[in-house]
Amino acid sequence: MKPLVCSVAFVFATVASAQVPQPLSSPDATLQVKIVAGPAGSIDYSVSRSGVPLILPSTLGLEFSGLDLSRKLTLGAASPITSVAERYTMATGKRRVIDYTANEQTFTVRNARGQAMDVVFRVSNDGVAFRYVLGQVPSSAGKMLHESTSFSFAPATRAWLQPMQVAQTGWMNTHPAYEEHYRMDIAVGTPSPLAAGWVFPALFQTGNTWVARTEAGMDGSFHASRLQAKSPGGVYRIGTPMAAEVAPGGALLAQAAPGLRTPWRVLAIGNLATVMDTTLGTDLAAPAIAFDTAKVLPGHAAWSWGLLKDDATVYGVQKDFIDYAADMRWNYVLVDADWDRKIGYAKIGELAAYAASKNVGLFLWYNSSGSWNKTAYSPKGQLLTHAQRDAEFSRLAQMGIKGIKVDFFAGDGQSMIAYYLGILTDAAQHGLLVNFHGATLPRGWARTYPNLMTAEAVKGLEFTTFEQRDQDAIPAHAAMLPFARNLFDPMDFTPMVFGDVPNIRRATRNGFELALPVLFLSGVQNFAEIPAGMASVPPYVKTFLQELPRSWDDSRFIDGVPGKYLMLARQSGERWYVAGINAQATAQTFSVDFSFLEGKRGALITDGADERAFSQQEISAGKAVITIKPHGGFVAIFN
Repeated sequence: MKPLVCSVAFVFATVASAQVPQPLSSPDATLQVKIVAGPAGSIDYSVSRSGVPLILPSTLGLEFSGLDLSRKLTLGAASPITSVAERYTMATGKRRVIDYTANEQTFTVRNARGQAMDVVFRVSNDGVAFRYVLGQVPSSAGKMLHESTSFSFAPATRAWLQPMQVAQTGWMNTHPAYEEHYRMDIAVGTPSPLAAGWVFPALFQTGNTWVARTEAGMDGSFHASRLQAKSPGGVYRIGTPMAAEVAPGGALLAQAAPGLRTPWRVLAIGNLATVMDTTLGTDLAAPAIAFDTAKVLPGHAAWSWGLLKDDATVYGVQKDFIDYAADMRWNYVLVDADWDRKIGYAKIGELAAYAASKNVGLFLWYNSSGSWNKTAYSPKGQLLTHAQRDAEFSRLAQMGIKGIKVDFFAGDGQSMIAYYLGILTDAAQHGLLVNFHGATLPRGWARTYPNLMTAEAVKGLEFTTFEQRDQDAIPAHAAMLPFARNLFDPMDFTPMVFGDVPNIRRATRNGFELALPVLFLSGVQNFAEIPAGMASVPPYVKTFLQELPRSWDDSRFIDGVPGKYLMLARQSGERWYVAGINAQATAQTFSVDFSFLEGKRGALITDGADERAFSQQEISAGKAVITIKPHGGFVAIFN
């Protein structure tokens, strides 16, 4: 509730502002948001960029059982505009030190019964975000029924969207896991091929402006959202999880409560460089919980399962992979499913001690699930409660295990989101790093939980080892992911294969594969390549991978088109790494401006004469012409 103010002049001013709301602008005045009372009892907002309409009038509102704040609404007084300025650091992501500035304003809306809700808007130079905050709620108020939030685009807008998987489908009923290919450059209004809708992030282009839609700031009290399957007329609406996306006996949707806050509904907005360089996904996340900063160690990992599958999860092979990681100067080895049955806790303890002697740490795989899918991989069901997690994590910490990979979650219901956060919180108490698989989009959790190194939530490399059609889709798929899935959150794609994929014909050249660890952001980069494949590369490629930074100080978009090609630059200390890939079936020549590197010189590693070959040459800052072979790529290191 807002305090009563006795100033008559102030009362008149706020009434006037409610009747004729003034736009809320970004600090640089490029973006403007208007909030108005709609013609049929709705509250609408719209967004423009440099005076050009971008998000057309779109609705706001929430409905709970016993509390309807979506219809017959009136717009009350708006708060004064305040400035938001935050500086924070990230161990993973596009840059280490991040400054976020925005203008914030709160709008109070009331229904016909006088029940109120605040809508808090923030507008930064790179986007718009808003969230709902409940005030007092009647005792009769219950679970959420519906969210009216919509995003309306002009008919000429194009979209890049990933279908949301239907719950309780897929292998062993393990969907949803955000593991579909993006539909690229489609007309807005195109229905999703899957009834569950479209996932976040969603990417749109309207004229010369790009919009990336996601959400952030999930504290476990709310469910995760998506876009509904149908968007007639280019009007996209918020969708909710399906009934099965819950922990057993847990809630699907949020429950009305005083002070309940939704996640931020985030729209990164600008030219393509602005959207690609944004950090809004973490800017709007909650600050970091307490965690021993000495244990926040991003890194690279050797991983046998990607190419060798289940039979490699045995003591001898994992010991060989520890030696492999040590030789590559990588930080970790990921020991995958069934380690408890095929190796056992006692022998895993021996492996952990051996790894420590080589300055390598171990991650261990866990099956998150209880009864919600048919998976048999183990350890299964050992993390379901706080008591279980406390006992298991204590044991791992005593063994010297560095982190866990937790797989096969049930979806996006409120109780499942709370389960994720329970794992993160309890793992942090025991100094363990976390990698989520078969999982939801992290939605800014990497800022709030510094021990979250990465999450899958992508149709990753493992799928390309099962079917040729997924391998054939890799060039365009990989060239899409940094524009959407990996735009805001770390992504465990498990990249990079130089040798053979069993029973599959590789679709990419080696230069393409080498570029992926620079283009893809992940706190721990789990590499699929095995010792035999690494033995085939020239010494300069091996040296590059031994010295590849584990985290980045800064990043810069250079050029790209979603699904077609991409070039990014990333900084670590005094070095800059530039990487590029060409997903197209013909060679492409690019004129690249490296003048921002201020006269540095470096080495360019790219494709050789055939798909499995490399070549190396010197390169200097300034303007350069680079030709990338079909399905090829390059990396350049500037000192």
